[in-house]
Amino acid sequence: TGEPMNTIKIQELSTKGCNHCQEARKILEEEIKSQFPNVEMEFVDMLTEQGQKMVQKYGIMSSPGIIVNGELFSMGGLDKKKLIEKIKSLS
Repeated sequence: TGEPMNTIKIQELSTKGCNHCQEARKILEEEIKSQFPNVEMEFVDMLTEQGQKMVQKYGIMSSPGIIVNGELFSMGGLDKKKLIEKIKSLS
């Protein structure tokens, strides 16, 4: 169709030394980025002021917190298949 794809913003809220966060980041940076050029990513440290505000806003109890287009998608471990389905549904 040649229509421009919607830009999708994914924010990952994580803490240092969190294994799930590292896995999620790897999925986002290596797989999602290459498959979906329309995805914009932001990695936020939960312990920063911005991170704390987002934790409260979205009620994130475990890391990583994954926010897709301003909506809480998941927390504590990332389901790659579900995320890919979500991105496709928004693209």
